[in-house]
Amino acid sequence: MNAVLQPPAATMHPDEWKARVELAAAYRIFDMLGWAEMIYNHITVRVPDSVTGGQKHFLINPFGLHYSEVTASNLLKIDLQGNKLDAHNPWPVNPAGFTIHAAIHQNLPDAHCVMHTHTTNGLAVACTEGGLAQNNFYSAQLHDMVAYHDFEGITIHADEAPRLLASMGARPLMILRNHGLLAAGPTLPLTFVRLWTLQRACDVQVTQAGLGRAIAITEALARKTTHDSFQFDAQFGAGQDVFDAMTRLMEQRSGTGYKS
Repeated sequence: MNAVLQPPAATMHPDEWKARVELAAAYRIFDMLGWAEMIYNHITVRVPDSVTGGQKHFLINPFGLHYSEVTASNLLKIDLQGNKLDAHNPWPVNPAGFTIHAAIHQNLPDAHCVMHTHTTNGLAVACTEGGLAQNNFYSAQLHDMVAYHDFEGITIHADEAPRLLASMGARPLMILRNHGLLAAGPTLPLTFVRLWTLQRACDVQVTQAGLGRAIAITEALARKTTHDSFQFDAQFGAGQDVFDAMTRLMEQRSGTGYKS
């Protein structure tokens, strides 16, 4: 099956097309950063209400494509049950893989975007009893922002959703123990910088693990650092400036085919 689809008809709502282009860029950026997981895992965004009239529809990667193959036009539109809504798209959807995302999108009003990764260092930290250590510049920016959810196997069973939501509470980041990292947010760029910060904290933690006892950061200082962290402040674009820069870098390396 060819990964390239014909561009959608000009009748597509411009807000949906904008969301598609932004999400396709995110998949390509994840690939550039080494965050792709073969054909697995997802970044999902809710289709704007201006398009759906308030119905909860979502965009997700086609099952079977590598992140480097995702484009604006081959993204799938699905409902909360993972049913495909765009019949013209020949690619299948993996409803089971949408279980976590559906629960968060449905129950957290600010969860416009949900990202999930299995990066090596993120998974390594998720496998440690202590979880994320409060001992580096990046983890200090995430005070009281990271939740934990105990491992229940592959997340394909709907009955796990209430427990997962209870674990997450109102926090925008979650470490799925023995599993990986997850982020949610009101915009894709903000969700991205939150996940990037968590990933960097995990990278540093894993790297310094063999260097001796790390210097702990006090809770008061971590609270202050999180408050001062520029990427979470709306006056600095809430991550939009970072995402735009990464999009430009991605385009320099792999072109603009993701917009097709």
